[in-house]
Amino acid sequence: MGLQLRGYASMGLQMRGYAAAVAEQHAAGNPAISVDTKKKELVGNSKNGGREWQPEGEPVKVDSHDFMGDLGRASPYGVYDIGDNSGWVSVGISADTAEFAVATVGRWWHAMAVERYRAASQLLITADWGGSNGNRLRLWKLELQKFSDQLHIPIKVCHLPPGTSKWNKIEHRMFSHISLNWRGKPLESYRTIVELIGATKTQHGLTVRCELDSNTYARDRVIPDADMNGINIVRDEFHGEWNYTIRPH
Repeated sequence: MGLQLRGYASMGLQMRGYAAAVAEQHAAGNPAISVDTKKKELVGNSKNGGREWQPEGEPVKVDSHDFMGDLGRASPYGVYDIGDNSGWVSVGISADTAEFAVATVGRWWHAMAVERYRAASQLLITADWGGSNGNRLRLWKLELQKFSDQLHIPIKVCHLPPGTSKWNKIEHRMFSHISLNWRGKPLESYRTIVELIGATKTQHGLTVRCELDSNTYARDRVIPDADMNGINIVRDEFHGEWNYTIRPH
């Protein structure tokens, strides 16, 4: 019982620290983003959840089964700019890997952020503790090192504790609206997915840009110890496995 209570206390402190880190970033004029992979979707004429108005007697006809077809599955990986209420989604056709995740952050930076944050001195990434941006993934940290070297600024990462992913801002501020926008519509092609995501807007000003990422990302890449030892990482005193900064070489 005591260990469980201490675990809850650590989670609470992490969530408060996460909020404080975002506030500090914004006060300094630096970007703070929330990242995650949306649920993978079958590409094809399959049923899509939700209800959408159709003229009486003219229902949208879909396949009677949900087997994966020739087009496979789409992996939408998103970046949500917490301060700007805007987002980017890369629709991947390959494996949902850490390389794909960091490549998506790079696409967001060069397409949407570089002008807004021209004088940025640090990038803050908030992410779940698992998945393609998991805190234990060697490839995640290695690719962030490459990106930090490219930007010439530190990248600070705050992972949400296990079991708290529903508080990841991208989930309720962007992904939920994407799901509402395409409800009831078959995701017939990658182009359909890109267009539906890109058309997502809200009354509170959310805008989303979306592109297809047709690159191939290898699964199960083995990262040697020598590469890990070369990462310029500084871990926070409080849960350094959740909170760390990768500095450029």
